[in-house]
Amino acid sequence: MTDIRNIYCVGRNYRAHAAELGNDVPDQPMIFTKPTHALADMSGGELKLPGDQGEIHYEAELVLHIAKPYREGIQVDEIVDKYALGIDFTLRDVQSVIKKKGQPWLPAKGFLKSAPLTEFRPFPGTSKLTEENFQLRQNGQVVQNGNISNMIFDLQTIIDFIAKHYGLGVGDIIYTGTPEGVGPVNNGDILELTWGEEVFGAVTIRV
Repeated sequence: MTDIRNIYCVGRNYRAHAAELGNDVPDQPMIFTKPTHALADMSGGELKLPGDQGEIHYEAELVLHIAKPYREGIQVDEIVDKYALGIDFTLRDVQSVIKKKGQPWLPAKGFLKSAPLTEFRPFPGTSKLTEENFQLRQNGQVVQNGNISNMIFDLQTIIDFIAKHYGLGVGDIIYTGTPEGVGPVNNGDILELTWGEEVFGAVTIRV
């Protein structure tokens, strides 16, 4: 993870997820960032999260790794070299308060270890990714089940938008949004991220 530069995240990119939280569907990609200090690996160990700020919600996501400098017209399959699965952990109670106040999301989204990642794997191409669902399992039960074909803004749109407005280069990663089914974690929960039937990564939560 030492080569990761910027961590971009896409909010409300699955219609059913926006609906479950009572949010409007955006008319353009909703982008926020996390500090690199939010990164953590999902190699089977324990993950310590803050336990004194209300509920912590999991949000499972496809994560892209950018391999080349962006240029206008470049395609997803050219600029992305690797993909992983990750969790965008969210302090939901904190987020509810700051949303009402119109304040930035950083306290709810950017805390330490709020962006755990599995190991990256070679990118097989956008069309290939639509052939399998990704899932989050909580203590063996499937709680999120997503397919990138259900995104509001597809991967190409996300990449073009981020590059145009914020810049996009080698070492940047993109959390591409979460499907419906988000919910709270508890101390001792085992979270597994799977692609199809293959487990990509896991952690045990400590709060």
